[in-house]
Amino acid sequence: MRQVKMYNPKIMLVTGGSGFIGSNYIEHVLECNPDLVVINYDLLTYAANVGFSEEIMQQYPERYKFIKGDICDESLLSEVFSNHSIDTVVHFAAESHVDNSLTNPDVFLQTNIMGTNALLKVSLKFWKERYGLDVDRCRFHHISTDEVYGTLTLEQQDIFTEQSPYQPNSPYSASKASSDHLVRCYFESFNLPITMTNTSNNFGPRQHGEKFIPTIIRSCFNKEAIPVYGEGKNIRDWIFVKDHCEMIHKVIQHGQVGESYNIGGDNEVANIDLCRTISELMNKLDDDSFDYQQLITFVKDRAGHDLRYAINMDKYRQNIGGAKHTPFGQALRTTINYNLSLLNKDALT
Repeated sequence: MRQVKMYNPKIMLVTGGSGFIGSNYIEHVLECNPDLVVINYDLLTYAANVGFSEEIMQQYPERYKFIKGDICDESLLSEVFSNHSIDTVVHFAAESHVDNSLTNPDVFLQTNIMGTNALLKVSLKFWKERYGLDVDRCRFHHISTDEVYGTLTLEQQDIFTEQSPYQPNSPYSASKASSDHLVRCYFESFNLPITMTNTSNNFGPRQHGEKFIPTIIRSCFNKEAIPVYGEGKNIRDWIFVKDHCEMIHKVIQHGQVGESYNIGGDNEVANIDLCRTISELMNKLDDDSFDYQQLITFVKDRAGHDLRYAINMDKYRQNIGGAKHTPFGQALRTTINYNLSLLNKDALT
């Protein structure tokens, strides 16, 4: 394992901290880092968990603060950096739903590209003046996606590495690819201390209902059609969000400045198989003989639908350490129970 001096954040700005992955990350770092202060900067768009801040504030009143703001607002960002002496940025804030990017790409370009650029500019200015861009005193970590690499075939042996060419196939993935390039160029051109992670499909508590796994659970609960694109052969590498958050923080602490690291679940599952697995778990909830698998309904495939994603984590393992992966069945049960609690339904045992 390559040895890198451990970086210790003190006052962390988490953008998009009320979103799915961001809220789970804040929960993780506050629990595991007793001296860390976290500022959650979020615009509270439709996908945010609005009640999260009140819940987390009750647990950590001295170490957590929420600020409502747009990452495109350089003036407000500058105030936040100055008022709170931010030394670390963990950048989750992004528009992320691929289907929405096909119908309204402009908001994806604005938030994911221009917002990232605004955040980079403010970070660079503040840290250059305050810390001289000392890599031991400031850090910018960017969260990205495996979708920037494009798609794999079902037969392909090679999977995505950090050296895979960028070949985005949707406005969402194109906007994330652009933000990745911006982050990298701020390191190369301006010496901003950055690290970056590209992750596979996340699932778990607090994920918005528009996403695939919450849609399956909700459809089963309502005994409505479970929509599956095409023939359901598309394959995704699924990672439990809490495992992802733990690995993100390890990269921030132990990653090499200027480097990117792929984070995956080592868990490729075809969409149709995922539907069947969740349906079988939901079957155990009811005493009647209703089979939820009969709800699976194939619908017209979406444009530019990538066939397969798969992540190679060798660089992470060699440079950061072991990768914890919660057993898929256990993580699915946790996710199902969380979604059922929102629907006031008894949990799986």
